[in-house]
Amino acid sequence: MFTKTKKNKQKFIACTEKKNKYEFINPKELYIKQGKENIPIEIVSDKQGFVFVIWKKKKYLVDIIEKNQNQYEISVNGVTYPISVESPFSYKRKKYLAKNKGDSKIEKIQAPMPGKIIEILVEENQEVKEGEPLLILEAMKMQNEILSSFQGKIKNINFRAEDTVIKDDIIIELEK
Repeated sequence: MFTKTKKNKQKFIACTEKKNKYEFINPKELYIKQGKENIPIEIVSDKQGFVFVIWKKKKYLVDIIEKNQNQYEISVNGVTYPISVESPFSYKRKKYLAKNKGDSKIEKIQAPMPGKIIEILVEENQEVKEGEPLLILEAMKMQNEILSSFQGKIKNINFRAEDTVIKDDIIIELEK
């Protein structure tokens, strides 16, 4: 997930829902790159265990509400924000795929691995939100929740509970 930069520093990018991009380099010398300016930040905790970020001489209370792979919901001073944390490569890939996606209004939810569908959590014609669970897929005795990648309407469900799928089988078609 992290990439090495000069002098063995780690680099990653946090993306907000509004397409804001914040670049972080080396957690030991943490700063946010905003435009061409590098603004140092500091992460501190108090005696009660609360975590704060000090940025531009202001102190912000920070809490991670939910984490799912590289997707986070964080609370900063009581306001929640969904963000994703990407390596520079995955960020560029994500931007490229979004740009070259085309005009298709149907998104195909594919099986990320071979396995058995334990439960389908949605029905055809149901409206779903981004990040909402669609189904539970069991692979290698582990249950994996497959989430919606965007808000839309379930167009087709091609499999049922107890069906076995192979990698890249189209399980659900989602209409934007």
